[in-house]
Amino acid sequence: MYGLAFAMGTPPGGTGGAAGGMAAFQQVIPLVFMFAIFYFLLIRPQQKKAKEHKALLEAIKKGDNVITAGGVHGKVSGVDDSIVTLEIATGVNIKITKSYIAAVKKD
Repeated sequence: MYGLAFAMGTPPGGTGGAAGGMAAFQQVIPLVFMFAIFYFLLIRPQQKKAKEHKALLEAIKKGDNVITAGGVHGKVSGVDDSIVTLEIATGVNIKITKSYIAAVKKD
């Protein structure tokens, strides 16, 4: 029992108060640094890409040539709020959800 009480006491020299606070602060610094790395390497680029994709979807208009996430190439023949009608061959139209458009081809 005496050994446990000694282990929980202040370090020799009696300087446990101020040094303990500084040690806790030094333990937080690597966590903040790691979060900053994750933010700039992972989170921020992903948010930027999502913003660009949203702008691309809002700019889709009739007559654009697009590529879907599944790889289907087609020409937009109609645009609704969330549905896009694609003409994939002469007389063949399909309806897809607008968010599945991956890219607009530059022709």
